Amino acid sequence: MAVNVVLLGTLSYGVYAAVLSNAHSGDYIGLGAQSDSQGLINRLKGTSGSSIPTKEQFLNPDGTYFGAATFKAPYNAKEIDQLATDAGGIRPTMASYFLSWNEKFNPGSITAAYSHRTLPVLTWEPWRGGQQNPNGLVLKTNIDQPEYQLSDIIDGTYDSYITKTAKSIAKAKLPLVLRFAHEMNGVWYPWSERVNGNKKGEYVKAWRHVHDLFDKAGASNVIWVWAPNIVRPAPNVKLKLLYPGDAYVDWVGMTGYGVRETSPAVTFGATIKQIRTFTDKPIIITETGAQIDSRQLGWVNALFPWLKKNPDVIGFIWTQKDKKTGAGANWRFTSSAAEQQAFQKGLATLDLATGEQVGASSRPSSSSSSGKKS
Repeated sequence: MAVNVVLLGTLSYGVYAAVLSNAHSGDYIGLGAQSDSQGLINRLKGTSGSSIPTKEQFLNPDGTYFGAATFKAPYNAKEIDQLATDAGGIRPTMASYFLSWNEKFNPGSITAAYSHRTLPVLTWEPWRGGQQNPNGLVLKTNIDQPEYQLSDIIDGTYDSYITKTAKSIAKAKLPLVLRFAHEMNGVWYPWSERVNGNKKGEYVKAWRHVHDLFDKAGASNVIWVWAPNIVRPAPNVKLKLLYPGDAYVDWVGMTGYGVRETSPAVTFGATIKQIRTFTDKPIIITETGAQIDSRQLGWVNALFPWLKKNPDVIGFIWTQKDKKTGAGANWRFTSSAAEQQAFQKGLATLDLATGEQVGASSRPSSSSSSGKKS
């Protein structure tokens, strides 16, 4: 309810309803551009001749995605405006947010993201929710959730909820990035095969089952992101055994924060090396930030040159949160003037994705054929 209040504080209920019902007639002008009230009015009237952006439009971008996870994303436009100001006037092109399976999907989240020119990135979590784990510990209540075992997904217990969500996303028509059951190689979520009574092989079966239900519902506007955690805390887990296959995945995501490391190459290198043994899908850093310590500034300074040297990494989503706004630590790039300056300087060197229709991408293409549907 809180997120609806935020949106309705800006738009009247009637206008909000019109946004939802007329999302398919939007005057889409690309990502990262400044929002304007006239554009919203034109969208509601359906006077624009521009077409709906397609999933293919975003799969191989013409630049790097700069995303952010903020406290009220994707609903609060003022929050995005402030983020752009903090980033030196550069607006994000992605808005990241989360939804647990005990919550109903709100199609207004898609419209809200596009209204301030960001591609919505939804992390969809098959659990009842939980609490922030203390440092070095995993709360038992976060992983012992027997009603959300992988076998429950596989055997159809949640088919009605999944299908209803898929149909709602399909009806919106606008592309949505879906990061389903992320960080599965860890032991801090109940969908890990190593906790909650789950068994080996069930994660892939559950993923494919959900994907197939989306296909049946006609949700072809979904960009599927399979996103493990970096291998640092789980070096003995083989990611390949958890990979659903190229036919079920569009992008490979990664959660990885700079923690006591000197550069992103150190943070992400081992994980990318392992991923590249079984898929060539584009990679996107779906959660990142730099720990406040003596290495923080060097890590941030190194991030942007590293991205330019690794064109198969198509973007990153920065966790612009702290403990007061839902994160386990202060990951905000505004944690100090020096970090903010480094972030602004580096970000300005990137050619950001525009979300416009382009021809063949100059980025490496996906050629792996693992996990094809039969």
